[in-house]
Amino acid sequence: MTDPNPRPPRRPRYKGTHPRRFDEKYKELAPERYAEEQAKVAARGHTPAGTHRSIMVDEILEALAPKPGERALDATLGYGGHAREILTRLRPGGRLVGLDVDPLELPRTEARLRALGFDEEALVVRRTNFASLAKVAAELGPFDLILADLGVSSMQIDNPARGFTWKAEGPLDLRLNPQKGQPAADLLARLDAPALAELLMANADEPHAEAIAREVADREVRTTRGLAECIRSALLAEGLEDDDVKRAMQRTFQALRIAVNDEFGVLDHFLTQLPAALAPGGRVAILTFHSGEDRRVKKAFQEGLREGSYTEVAAEPLRASAEERRSNPRSTSAKLRWARRTG
Repeated sequence: MTDPNPRPPRRPRYKGTHPRRFDEKYKELAPERYAEEQAKVAARGHTPAGTHRSIMVDEILEALAPKPGERALDATLGYGGHAREILTRLRPGGRLVGLDVDPLELPRTEARLRALGFDEEALVVRRTNFASLAKVAAELGPFDLILADLGVSSMQIDNPARGFTWKAEGPLDLRLNPQKGQPAADLLARLDAPALAELLMANADEPHAEAIAREVADREVRTTRGLAECIRSALLAEGLEDDDVKRAMQRTFQALRIAVNDEFGVLDHFLTQLPAALAPGGRVAILTFHSGEDRRVKKAFQEGLREGSYTEVAAEPLRASAEERRSNPRSTSAKLRWARRTG
């Protein structure tokens, strides 16, 4: 006979008082069940593991000005925080299309948004790279507003198996879509020291690119900690302090992530297709996190203004408020640019 009130399964046991491995961290893996603990972490100015705190939400909503009945595109759905706020403002009668290339996180985000009451009429989800903007717009557009948040989501960073951070041991992967392309470890195996130094300079303006590249080229690096140790060894030998070494680690991981995901190429393709995907008078906002992205967005918007595709663009990028930077340090490097399509 089936028990009408089955007890939930017990969590697996782990050594010690707190789980160490990510796959045992039940609060990170199901953050929606531990709202009180999540709130305490956020109050300390940290991003609760397993979640993502959307950046510059008020500024994005002001730039995009979503209205009931409009058609919107979130080109990088991520955790869905921006999309949730936009969706509430499109009611009644509006629709948001959400794109994301990550096959692991996208189903979770869609489930969260569906649970909030956004059905297929209000929310359309597609697993695709935003470089396919023209195809999506031909099917579901044109759009009154488009958002692209170019940052990596905290859920991706927190999971060591994705290889996005040196703070935990994991495979040196760094792919946004782990089902496609080559991991960063394979890329490193193909590059000699001069080629790696050039990549670090081009993708992250790394001032210590040559020292890092020489050290990495002499070793077989397959893990996140392995790469971190190479960087530390190279830069401590140069007399750098720990804070400088940490910043170099951030830039090196960023440069490799950009390379394995062809992020600059994808962004350039997106920007080229963008004006045609916007309805007359449509608005676009793009959130960038390093100079290479921001330069591309700035140049594309300025060219569109000169050519008449845009009637207005942001004169200067908007930055997160001092309060947001204090409460969410991951917002510190963010820059927001916007443009308006010619009517």
